[in-house]
Amino acid sequence: MSEKKGFPIVATAMLVLYLMVQIDTADATTYIVGDSKGWQWDVGVWLKGKNFKAGDILVFKYEPGTHTVGIVKDKAGYDNCLLSSIVREYKSGNDQVQLVRGDQYIICGIPGHCSAGMRIAIRAT
Repeated sequence: MSEKKGFPIVATAMLVLYLMVQIDTADATTYIVGDSKGWQWDVGVWLKGKNFKAGDILVFKYEPGTHTVGIVKDKAGYDNCLLSSIVREYKSGNDQVQLVRGDQYIICGIPGHCSAGMRIAIRAT
C-alpha cells in the first residue's frame, strides 16, 4: 500500500520537470547564421549585438561540399583552428545546432577556412 502513496509524488515531480524543460525551450530563438549570406567568410561580424540563450538554435546554410560546421571541444582548438579538435561535424548545408549553456566554439572543417574567418564563438546564458 505504501508504494501507491509515493506514486502521486513521483508523478507530480516528473510533470514539474517536464514543464520546466518545455518552458525553457519555448523561449528559444532560431537564428540563421550570417542571415541571408549564410555560413561564409567573416561570419563573426554577424554575432554583434546578439544575446544567445541555452536552447536557441543556429541554422547554418551553405552549399554542401563547400563548407562544414565543426563543433570544437575547447577555446584552444578554436583559437588555433585545429581541425583535430572537432568533436562533431555537420555537412548537409542546412545544419541545425542547439546551444547549451556556456561557451561553444564552431569552425568550418575545410582546411584553411577557419583561419580565413569561418568561425564563431558563442556564449549562451
